[in-house]
Amino acid sequence: MTRQTLSISLSVLAFAASGALAQDSQESGADIAAETREALEETRGGDAPQQQETAAPQDGQASTPDGAAGQGAQAGTAGTPAGSAAQPETLRMLEQSGAQPVEAQQGASSTPTSSSEDTADSSSQSAADAGPPRDAPPTPEAIEAVTYEGGPLPDGQSALTVKTQILLDRAAISPGIIDGWKGGMSESAIAAFETREGFEVDGQLDSQVWEALNAQEQAPMMQSYTITEEDASGLSEPLPDDYAKLAELDRLGYTSVAEKLAERFHMDQGFLESLNANASWQSGETITVVDPGPRLETKVARIEVRKQTSRLAGFDESGKMILNYPVTIGSAQTPSPSGTVEVVAVAMDPTYTYNPDLNFQQGDNDEVLTLPPGPNGPVGSVWIDLSKPTYGLHGTSDPDSLFNAASHGCVRMTNWDAEELAHLVSDGVTVEFVE
Repeated sequence: MTRQTLSISLSVLAFAASGALAQDSQESGADIAAETREALEETRGGDAPQQQETAAPQDGQASTPDGAAGQGAQAGTAGTPAGSAAQPETLRMLEQSGAQPVEAQQGASSTPTSSSEDTADSSSQSAADAGPPRDAPPTPEAIEAVTYEGGPLPDGQSALTVKTQILLDRAAISPGIIDGWKGGMSESAIAAFETREGFEVDGQLDSQVWEALNAQEQAPMMQSYTITEEDASGLSEPLPDDYAKLAELDRLGYTSVAEKLAERFHMDQGFLESLNANASWQSGETITVVDPGPRLETKVARIEVRKQTSRLAGFDESGKMILNYPVTIGSAQTPSPSGTVEVVAVAMDPTYTYNPDLNFQQGDNDEVLTLPPGPNGPVGSVWIDLSKPTYGLHGTSDPDSLFNAASHGCVRMTNWDAEELAHLVSDGVTVEFVE
């Protein structure tokens, strides 16, 4: 089942979109693992608890890594059947756009509700989690050849961590970006995998985890890829900070071939470039990339957003956890909602309407502006609309920042994880926010 690309004007109702706030991450891997065990071990069934609504985030503003103000968005799904939980503004916008509801499409694009969104802080996982840099990153040959010889993942960047991240990704337990650096995100992914497999949860690599990750015959970790003309086309020039200038563009696309391919193969851009140090990034050139495996196909019946562990878990109809992604959630000042809501629509490639009367003040802009769609837009390449006004699940233009930033109420994940999830949810899937 395919989804049609949809560009919708994201008219904001109570949208307090703004930049992400940097989190103080003082937790050790053991603390993260303990929280993950506590938060993810349960597989709830039966009636969902009543929704406990919280106020939408307040208007705010923070800077992105390059000084740009934070971003936000909203949208809707057209043709939603009677009785749908979609918000009235969502329905109106969808009807105007001609989009179809998730239920009708069973995977066609829908749209975002008004959301309190965000944009990431500047810190990257590599910089924050990695420790001192190594002289050289692991080579493709070292990544293929590495075996587990006991103990936790080595400090810094290593071939073993690259391989572990790839195997976790193939198991639908996302490590976020694949970059080979030991850190909190990889440890939380290992803890989520241990939880799903019924192992003792400590977030550390051990023989039991390694054997389970390698239980199936594995394809090579790395693969050759030949850059196509399509890869090298449709790129954006370096994007300005000013929203008025962004609104003049046709698309907020990738600004380089390396950025585009890094996202396609779930990689940190710097890691991809280091593996291909002599690449010119031209059409026809063959480079080395990781092989994250195929996209998951099992449908998601229920979602849990675990606030304490900053991870999202998806369950099938039987209650089995089938996927788990790292996410950025609301801050103390602008929290994500509590209780249970529902998916009402999905927008692929959404646009964003900036309204200074409803959002933050960005620069000197005092007029309503419509920003074009694209993976480097305010909500990335996907918006999954929730039944609570102003909230959604969506992508991000800065996947490196997920464990180092807080959102303004919504749930942000990598574009590739958001795209996968968008193809697995349908109208009415419950989303429980777990404290």
